[in-house]
Amino acid sequence: MHIIDIQAETIFQALSDPIRLRIIRILSTTNEEACLCEFVDSLLEPQYKLSRHIKILKQTGLLSASKDGRWIYHRLVMSTDYLKHLYQTILMIPDPDGQYAQDLKRFQKRMLLRDSGRCRVGVQNKDFQTDSMPKSHKN
Repeated sequence: MHIIDIQAETIFQALSDPIRLRIIRILSTTNEEACLCEFVDSLLEPQYKLSRHIKILKQTGLLSASKDGRWIYHRLVMSTDYLKHLYQTILMIPDPDGQYAQDLKRFQKRMLLRDSGRCRVGVQNKDFQTDSMPKSHKN
């Protein structure tokens, strides 16, 4: 077991971006793991932008990643009580414009496309599709 040394200011800096908060909120609500294309279809943001945000969350120690074929699945790091409390706090942030609720609805719908619990279809939203599917899974 290795211990991750996470600085409080680094965590809050990472969470200061609305898109990163949306990513954490989805994963905190569902306790799922997700690949980049599932985030693209759920948050309606371009792959390059989400890839950058996921990288920051991983570097901060809030997300972990595991590879399955050409897909990389991201999930919350839950190794300490303070991170669990942080995610619970994020869930209590008000949603006055309904953005979090819309993200969650799209995410839950997108998860229905999984095959044996895994994404196998790539980005489905035509506005965000790329010419070659493997690019949509890079991080």
